Amino acid sequence: MPSVFALWVGQAVVLQLAADEFLVPLRGVIVGESESTVRFQVDEGNDIDIYKHMILAVEQETRAAGEVVN
Repeated sequence: MPSVFALWVGQAVVLQLAADEFLVPLRGVIVGESESTVRFQVDEGNDIDIYKHMILAVEQETRAAGEVVN
């Protein structure tokens, strides 16, 4: 049975992350996963590994490409 993250591979998403007492939204694309991490592309050519236990939610990105938020 595929993991919940496998359903989001290749799609623009917002990850809601827990970092200490902070909640951090992170925009990008899920590009893969291992047993304990999710490989996440934050911009072209820059991938980071995020521990799965830090991810509180995966949301579909609703902002248009290139849109700037002040």
